[in-house]
Amino acid sequence: MNTSASTTTAAKRRAFRQLHESGCFVIPNPWDAGSARFLQGLGFKALATTSSGFAWSLGHADGGPSRELVLAHLRAIVAATDLPVNADFESGFAPDPQGVADSVRLAVATGIAGLSIEDSTGDAAQPLYAVEVAADRIRAARAAIDAAGADTLLVGRAENFFVGRPDLADTIARLQAYAEAGADCLYAPGIRTREQIAAVVSAVAPKPVNLLIGSASELSLADIAALGVRRVSVGGALARLAWGGFMRAARLIAEQGRFDAFADAASGQELNALFRASGLG
Repeated sequence: MNTSASTTTAAKRRAFRQLHESGCFVIPNPWDAGSARFLQGLGFKALATTSSGFAWSLGHADGGPSRELVLAHLRAIVAATDLPVNADFESGFAPDPQGVADSVRLAVATGIAGLSIEDSTGDAAQPLYAVEVAADRIRAARAAIDAAGADTLLVGRAENFFVGRPDLADTIARLQAYAEAGADCLYAPGIRTREQIAAVVSAVAPKPVNLLIGSASELSLADIAALGVRRVSVGGALARLAWGGFMRAARLIAEQGRFDAFADAASGQELNALFRASGLG
């Protein structure tokens, strides 16, 4: 059997695409090699990076790390797990379609199985690209993937609800434009209600939809599957949960001289056993 890196990457990409063909799966978001290894050990079928979780680990705000740092992070996560990895590739690290294509070509070379491109500009006064420009950026990403001969799955993201423009009709129109431009999966982070979710799923069918669950939700995975969602990600929520425990414990020490929060700490023996078994030493 050929076990070359390219064959392994191709197999991961095939498996990732198959996950999107039916059913509903959770694609959790690690922020480093250790969290990726732990999530793999729980039996998840795929992982996704989180731009915010990674940025915080470096002491940056979300969106702060450079393209080079993000590409190095993608290589590290891909190397840490046997699972397909979807890259949170933000807005492609370029304003223009050609720049997005160049960035996507570099991302595909890291061995990822999928990547998402946002339509946010980073400009508070004009937070979203015009839909025609945003679609051209997706089209350029699609062309870069195809030119590389890769089967990397492309996710088109409409950021309306994240940038304070919660217009469902515009969100749907954007997602439809991105599907037309070559996106394989559609994603509107910030939609929450059953009605919003069902409307998005219906509008882009038969293409699959990713749903973000980034906070406590009344919806179970079974509820989400019944709405027709194909995959569920958690964004930076797991990283925020880890930071929450760390911050509470550190503040308790700093402000009260108390160490009570260590009662919730993971076992060092368990962590060492986990990572010995994972092959990282």
